Amino acid sequence: MLPLNLCDLSPGDAATIVAIDRDAVDPANARQLHEMGFDEGVDVQLLHRAPFGGDPMMLRVGNMGVALRRKLAAMVVVERAA
Repeated sequence: MLPLNLCDLSPGDAATIVAIDRDAVDPANARQLHEMGFDEGVDVQLLHRAPFGGDPMMLRVGNMGVALRRKLAAMVVVERAA
């Protein structure tokens, strides 16, 4: 199966975070992702995207709603929920 990132999800899709691409993200952004709850094993769902390019994206992370720019979303590797 090909690796997916949050940008590959469609609205309504649920997934589980399997990794954060730490080679592609600087330490400040990695810390920001961690503080917002983006960690391995956490369930996420794409709720919707902003019009005209989809930036930012609105996600449910655990029980919390989070807006995330596509640049950071591309660094979060996920596996679709079954």
